Formats: sequence, structure tokens, C-alpha cells
Amino acid sequence: MSQKEKEEFLSNLNGTTLLEISIGLPLASLCLLSRGLLLILYFLCYGRPLQSMVGHFLLDFTILVVPPVLSCTILAPVLPWVMLSITLFCVSLVLIIYSQRTNYVRVPPKQIISDFLRTSLEPEYIPSITVFRVFVNVLTSISILAVDFPQYPRRYAKTETYGTGVMDFGVGSFVFGNAVVCPEVRLKPGTAQHKVSYLARQFFAVWPLLLLGFGRVMSIKAIDYYEHVSEYGVHWNFFFTLAVVRMAASLLLAVFPVRRAWLIAATLAIVYEGFLSFTPLKMFILHGSDGQDSRDGFFNANREGIFSVIGYLAVYMASVQVGLYLLKRRSLVGEWLGVIGSFLIAAFFLFICLHVTQTRIDTVSRRMANLSFCVWVIAHGLLLFSCFLVADLVLVFGKFLVAGASIPCSWNFMQPAAASKKHDLEPQDRKTLPRSVCMISAVNKNQLLYFLLANVLTGFVNMVVDTIHSNAFWAMFVLHLYMFTNCLVMYLLQARNIILKWW
Repeated sequence: MSQKEKEEFLSNLNGTTLLEISIGLPLASLCLLSRGLLLILYFLCYGRPLQSMVGHFLLDFTILVVPPVLSCTILAPVLPWVMLSITLFCVSLVLIIYSQRTNYVRVPPKQIISDFLRTSLEPEYIPSITVFRVFVNVLTSISILAVDFPQYPRRYAKTETYGTGVMDFGVGSFVFGNAVVCPEVRLKPGTAQHKVSYLARQFFAVWPLLLLGFGRVMSIKAIDYYEHVSEYGVHWNFFFTLAVVRMAASLLLAVFPVRRAWLIAATLAIVYEGFLSFTPLKMFILHGSDGQDSRDGFFNANREGIFSVIGYLAVYMASVQVGLYLLKRRSLVGEWLGVIGSFLIAAFFLFICLHVTQTRIDTVSRRMANLSFCVWVIAHGLLLFSCFLVADLVLVFGKFLVAGASIPCSWNFMQPAAASKKHDLEPQDRKTLPRSVCMISAVNKNQLLYFLLANVLTGFVNMVVDTIHSNAFWAMFVLHLYMFTNCLVMYLLQARNIILKWW
């Protein structure tokens, strides 16, 4: 496979429709829901939770990983039918659990629903945040290798200049997920912080991203590995984008009130779009200083990566506002239904704004991270998060109907005697569950390592496998083996309680 052939395979792509992305958006949450409902059904059948570590891993891999791999490759042409099939499967599981419930056996449905809406959930953490961030990582790891195979639809890959590809949303959702749990969101109001020392800590915290960014640049240059220059530039990559966005956000939030993050986001996106529309900036980003795609000089060579930071920063700041809204203390099921409603209303409003920006200003461009891109990422990010919240609440309903049922990485009911003093966004270890039983928790504990491992294995596979000319069977074998390896390593690290984090 020549470098020229590889370049042509991954270049000049225009993405897919917003409708197709929206249809596939609930896939991850449906997989999560299927896994949880099957665990409840297992408890109903055997009277005890699934205890086998191997059984949990195989169940998680089969339900949480295999369907996304198949859906973005050989099953992509029939994606709506895949979604319908999984939805019907979940509905049937819910009906079976309802018919076999051990709680509220002789209580009318109206009373069951009424009591469920008044049920209190543990306020210590929000499982949807963990699941969102983990699935974004997992789906990204699938796509970065799958895109090199012909079975992965070209319309799902990153677009060249304009368009909405699945992988375009992936990079935006990565920023979205990081911002929702950023330190500024988790900081309690009124907590005294010396700004200089706080900023120093935040700047120091990004050194792993900078190290990975430099490592990626050096390794690519050393082995002459193919790179799509128009994506971020000659030397720039997504690790640098994440690091710079994090540092810039910390600086802005040290100067301006965190509660006004949405205003900062809107200002950044609109002002940046103004420069793109009314100055030569757009032509410079797309065609270089000489109008002929010049890459002379560092600034010219990395113009896409440098200027797109502004758009990603706007997405980050808007997502900080989402995190603050989620942090508001609430425990009743009915209150979380209200959150879902608020997210759906906000997403609807943002899609109207997206229509206006695309028809009146400019279409979505990940390469520039323009206003339309920012609005699109936030809108679909809210929809994806809402899907996970719905799945979580359905699983809570299943546990509400079956006494003693437990599901890893899901809400537990309020235990008044064990109320925690700390209001965290991330889950803590639970004594009620056996250790090392959840792949979501395993990936969550070592997310950066997982992403690094996926990138290394992707490069290795591309060096030893002629991906472009692979048939469907070989492509599926390689992809599943690759994902199995990624997940197994994380699972084994969790089994030994190893968390590789030094900062």
C-alpha cells in the first residue's frame, strides 16, 4: 500500500447528513441499556448477581463494543434497522422484567410510576458523565482504525474542509466530555483559590498531553507514517489542541466568572466567525499565505491546528456551562427527567441556530472549527448525553422493580445513613459490587492510557496490515482483535487496581 494510495483513500471527503448521525447517536446508550437489562434478567433467573469476572468482561465486550464495531462497518448500510432491532430488544427486556418484578407486584402501573418519580437517587455522582466520556473514547478508538478499512463508509470519516462526518463529531465530543468534568466545574462555590498557584497547577496538569503530542510528532516523522496535513497541520495534532484548550480555558475562567462560561463561549465563537467572514483569515487557513497551500514557516505549516483552537475553546466553555448545570444538587427521578427535557429543548434551539448559520453564514467546518461546527457539536453533545440519561433512568426503573438487582456504573438508590459529604461527578468504588466487573469503570480509570494504547495499536496495525485492500472477514477480525486487546488491557489493570496517572 503506497503513501499516495493512502492519501487518496482518506482525502477529499464531505461527510454525511445530520439525520444519519442523529439516527446512530442512541446506539451507545442502547448498548448500555441492553447490558444492564440483561444483568437484571440474570438476577431474576438465578437469584444472585453475575459474579464471574470473565463473564462480565465477555458480556461487556459483546454488548458494548461489538455492536458499534459492526454498525460503523458492515452494518452501516442498514443502520436504521440495527437501531430498531436493538430498541425492540430493550423494550422486550423491560416488559419481561416488569412482568417478573419482585417489587410492586400487585400495585397498579399508575402508582408504580408515581412512586418511581419520587424515588431518591444517590447524589454523589452522575453515571451518565462517566459513561459519556468512556463511550466517546471507545467509539473514537474504533473509528481511528476502522477508517483505514474500506468497510468503514467514507462519509463517516473526517471531512476535508466542509461537512459533518461521524469522526468530526468525535473530536468535538472529546472536548465536550473533558469540559463537563473540568476542575472549574467541580470546584465548590466560595472555595478560596489563589489564582496564580491555581493556574500553575492547571498548566502543569497538561504535561502528559504535551508529551504525547510531541511523541506523536517525532514517531510519525521517524517512521515516515502517513499523516493528513490539512487536518491539523504539519506538526500540530489533537493532543496539542486538547492541551492548549485546557490552558486557555483555565486562564479565562480565572479572569471571568465560571457561571458566565456560556457568554464567553458565545463571544469566542461569534467573534471568530466574524474574522473568518470579514477578513482574509478563512483564505489563509484553507490556502496558506500565498494562496497555494504554502507550508513555509511554523505558523503557516500549522494554521489549521492553531486557529481551530478558538472554536474548540468555545465548545469547551459552553460545555463547562453544561457541567455546572449538571452539578446542581438533585436526587429525585422526576428532577432528572426535567434535566433531559431541558437538554432536548436546548438542542432543538441549537439546531435552529445551526440551520440559520449554515444557510446564512457558513456550513460546518471541523478544519476551521467555525461557528456552525461549534453549534453542531454542542447540539449533538446534548442529545447524546440525554440518551445516556434516559438509559440510566430506565435501568434505575428496572432495579426499582427487582429488589436486590445491581448494575455496575449506574445510579443506586439513596441510602440516608451513608450520605456522602463530597459531591463528585465521577463514580467511587462501591462495596456492594465485586471488584473488576465493569469495562466502563476499567476504561474510565485509565482513559488517557487507553487512548494512547489505541493510537499505538492503530499505527502498528497499519504498518503490518494492508488495510485498504482487506476483505470484510479480515477487516472484522482485525478490528475485533484490536478492540479486544484495548479493553482487555484496561480490564486487567482494573483487576489489579492499577491507575497509571502521575500528575
